[in-house]
Amino acid sequence: MSSPLLAVEGLSISFPGEGGHMRVVDRVSLSVAAGETLALVGESGCGKSMTALAIMRLIPKPGRIEPGGRIQFEGRDLLSLSVPDMRAIRGARIGMIFQEPMTSLNPVTTVGDQVMEAIELHADIPREEARGRVMELFGLVGIPDPKSRFVAYPHQLSGGLKQRVLIAMAMAMRPRLLIADEPTTALDATIRAQILELLRDLSAKTGTAVLLITHDFGVVNEVADRVAVMYAGQIVEQGTRVELLSRPRHPYTQGLLRSIPKAEARGHRLEEIKGTVPRPGHWPSGCRFHTRCPFAFAPCPIEEPVRTPVSPTHAACCHLVEREVQP
Repeated sequence: MSSPLLAVEGLSISFPGEGGHMRVVDRVSLSVAAGETLALVGESGCGKSMTALAIMRLIPKPGRIEPGGRIQFEGRDLLSLSVPDMRAIRGARIGMIFQEPMTSLNPVTTVGDQVMEAIELHADIPREEARGRVMELFGLVGIPDPKSRFVAYPHQLSGGLKQRVLIAMAMAMRPRLLIADEPTTALDATIRAQILELLRDLSAKTGTAVLLITHDFGVVNEVADRVAVMYAGQIVEQGTRVELLSRPRHPYTQGLLRSIPKAEARGHRLEEIKGTVPRPGHWPSGCRFHTRCPFAFAPCPIEEPVRTPVSPTHAACCHLVEREVQP
């Protein structure tokens, strides 16, 4: 098998807290193959966005990536690169769409100039050529009337158009990997569907791999090839989209899927996962989900579960799964 485009191994991120540094991301490992879409799923505060920022080497201070982890991209260790070398990769080889389109654009600069700036930062080309590339990008991401939109300011665009501008900016240098952090959170259902279709089409047309960060399994079902489920700073289950949606093995994944609204259940109360996500520095011993898990039994509060394969492409960290697959 060929090496993955992106391979994250044993990544831990910590911030100063009570009694020293506390981990907000704990020994995370995941990979993304060229051209595929991996969805990283979990509740707010579980460490998804921090994982993405670590890949981009944008962890806000005083946070730090702890020794021992690795982030390999195109065969290069991103954590060992100099600041200039990492800056050359960021935006050119790895693009990122940040969470909030309303706040990610400069309000006093036209959107066309902002996308041009992203191009000129990495390509030594004449300004007119850069402008032409912006027009092409606006067409590629479905922005109508590119000429008039080029000179528009962010406040003159709808939320959906702002998101398309951010996607154009992230795709400006035709990156090998696109990280999309909750790209549809602030959008209504119709625009959300359009943005997801756009991401799917862009990946198919350009061959760009996508790491999609979301809390929404509806989004996962529409665009993902594989899924990694995150809870309390750890990956608790990974598998193909079909495997996780049809036969989830971790109780947390099962709870997330049960909480999705269903048309046939209209008028009925949604199921919820009882309790709240524990705060970093206050994680339970053993399995971190055991305080909310309806299936917890003797080992769960004491022993940390290990990654247990249930198929060549599917694994979960759960004592129940360990017991099921034991010979």
